[in-house]
Amino acid sequence: MKMDALGPESIAWQDHHGPALAKRNGYDVIACTVCGFVHAIPLPNPDALITEYRERYYSDEKPTYLAHAGEDQDWALLGQNDRLEVLEQLLPASRRRLIDIGCGPGFFLRTACTRGWQGEGLEPSQQASEHARSLGLRVHQGFFTAERARELGRFDAAHMNNVLEHVPDPVALLTAAYGLLEPGGVLVVGVPNDFSPMQIAATAQGLPPWWVAPPHHLNYFDFSSLSTVLERLGFVLAERQTSFPMEMFLLMGEDYTADSSLGRACHNRRKRFDLALAEKGLNEVRRHFYRALADAGLGREAVIFAIRP
Repeated sequence: MKMDALGPESIAWQDHHGPALAKRNGYDVIACTVCGFVHAIPLPNPDALITEYRERYYSDEKPTYLAHAGEDQDWALLGQNDRLEVLEQLLPASRRRLIDIGCGPGFFLRTACTRGWQGEGLEPSQQASEHARSLGLRVHQGFFTAERARELGRFDAAHMNNVLEHVPDPVALLTAAYGLLEPGGVLVVGVPNDFSPMQIAATAQGLPPWWVAPPHHLNYFDFSSLSTVLERLGFVLAERQTSFPMEMFLLMGEDYTADSSLGRACHNRRKRFDLALAEKGLNEVRRHFYRALADAGLGREAVIFAIRP
């Protein structure tokens, strides 16, 4: 494993450089030539984020998230099972120990356990970890660090969804995740697919870069930059997935960025799209559609399966 890869916190933030792609909330967002991905500067002290994510994130920033996550679970099951089926194809049946890093309210972890995985979660938010435990899941409350990784032990698979965009040093987290895995183990990483062609097309129509949201989103990956970082750390890429490109609604004139009720309506329409295919037994058509989008670097998420050799 290569241990010399640089993350944003590996050097002083003043030494990061690259063209500025956006400015918001007192931050510059740069295409960093040091790190190989887009991130905000100046980078906040990690200690400044601890209280935010442990106590306030779900109550202040996402007050409806837990309720909506429960409402969406019938639809979310499609994507959860898609990820778990790929893991089950990449690993022998005897290897089913999984850690969900940043498990949130626990729905993915519950789906994994229902399928026979020996799963546990790690979640910094007090509200979310309590919800996950109420589902009967084994969840540790806390932040994922190299020290915590050593305490957790080894796993056959690690799932890390919507985590890397929030942390000052995403490379450190990926390095720690590498150390969690047994040889041949698989890491699933999901991040927003940001600065995508559809997003850029929407800004050409006058919309601001709505996805840029420091300090809550510090890092901005796409399929290419996430793949580069994973390979630099020694992972072998195996598969990629994505989800419905929400930006299509913007390109068709529906500006959900300025109207949360319209955003929820657009979200419900993408749910109907996926569920209609599933209800007609066309899950493989749905998966093929999203694989094709992922291969083209499109879709709202960049999800990559990477193997520790």
